[in-house]
Amino acid sequence: MKVSIITCCYNRAATIRGAIESVLAQDYSDIEYIVVDGASKDGSLDVINEYKDRITTILSEPDHGMYEAINKGIRLATGDIVALVHSDDFLYDNHVVSDVVKEMEKTGADFLYADGLFVDASNTQKVVRNWIGGKYSRRKVKFGWLPLHPTCYIKRNVIEQHGLYDETYKMAADTDFLIRYLYEVRLKVTYLHRYVIRMRMGGMSTDRSRMKAMWKEDVAIMRKHGFSPVATKLMKMMWKVPQFVTAKFLTLR
Repeated sequence: MKVSIITCCYNRAATIRGAIESVLAQDYSDIEYIVVDGASKDGSLDVINEYKDRITTILSEPDHGMYEAINKGIRLATGDIVALVHSDDFLYDNHVVSDVVKEMEKTGADFLYADGLFVDASNTQKVVRNWIGGKYSRRKVKFGWLPLHPTCYIKRNVIEQHGLYDETYKMAADTDFLIRYLYEVRLKVTYLHRYVIRMRMGGMSTDRSRMKAMWKEDVAIMRKHGFSPVATKLMKMMWKVPQFVTAKFLTLR
């Protein structure tokens, strides 16, 4: 199966190289790599273009935010499976994609999610949050549980059927997207119990100045899907507590 991996970037010259190299280092041969740059002004595109012979598609033009960029990437994708590697992040090891494809072929899954790590922005060997996805159930979704967004690998024909990210949400469109896919529709979902991504702490979802806006959008999304909005948002936050606790006992090599 062909896997389309999308990296969206805006002014990430300091980190985009690591994201790109982690994708290009994969031992799975059938990868379509799409990089969508929002007309960066800090030299990000210069870094991206260093790898232009190995990146399938590079699109650089202004956009209205990350979710518009992701949607652009999905529209360009031709693979059987679609996944995201954000510009601050990098795949956990060189075997991630081959292991994901193997699991999806074995289970016939429409949607796979796995485990991921939040690491310190300046020391990527230091784990800040240990996100273990755990077993899937629709009931858990109703009680605030969602998988870590960049651990999700989804069949492209499923996305074509059930829709892209809702760009009216600027902070939490991934929450809406995941609830739609894991609660509103009935997909064959599988969990791969292994780390697939390392995410630098301090991205859009961890910026304190944005938390108020994210709270507002999350509550609106919970209400839209018929959940108890504030209670579900609070439960969503509580799922994070063990991630910080268990991170203290992890040492990366």
